[in-house]
Amino acid sequence: MRRRAFDTLFTAGGLVLTVVLLVAGGLLMWGAHFANSNVHDQLAEQQIFFPAKGSPALAPPQIGPYLDKYAGQQLLSGPQAEAYANHFIRVHLSEVAGGQTYAQVSTKVQALTASSPNSPQLATLKAQQQTLFQGETLRGLLLSAFAFWKIGQIARIAMIAAWALAAVMAVLSALGMWHVRKVSPTAEVFDGRHLHAKAA
Repeated sequence: MRRRAFDTLFTAGGLVLTVVLLVAGGLLMWGAHFANSNVHDQLAEQQIFFPAKGSPALAPPQIGPYLDKYAGQQLLSGPQAEAYANHFIRVHLSEVAGGQTYAQVSTKVQALTASSPNSPQLATLKAQQQTLFQGETLRGLLLSAFAFWKIGQIARIAMIAAWALAAVMAVLSALGMWHVRKVSPTAEVFDGRHLHAKAA
């Protein structure tokens, strides 16, 4: 196979790969922007605010170190959603029924309803069940927002990598085109002969 044809094929392949990487980077940029703006807009609608700076709500050691930096701010981003879910809602939910989950309390409610429907303890368990259901639902939604935001951040990193590789491939393709012009029309691939044509 002629060296010039071989180099031309590889250069064309490099150009195609450059275009593919540019398109992929563009799609990743769109995905990252969509994820970030969607998370922001959905969280903004909820009108959730962190406790004000110096608030007693931030005093517990399980809360303060994680939420002090967001004190008084509106919850609008993925990291804020994770912090609020794991270091505010979760802490308060652990105090509702001695650390039991909604599923555990719900099981107790069902058992007590079947065995002692008039038990005074049933009202307390139902109140705990309702509180845990609402809290765990909100916590789950906030963690889903954080996960979606994280996917957007990964897409942004992949976008940068794709465009960086596209730039490298564009340079290599340009060098390949330059090299094709310098190769002797009669040179063969791996024939060991000098690659440059002699002056006429």
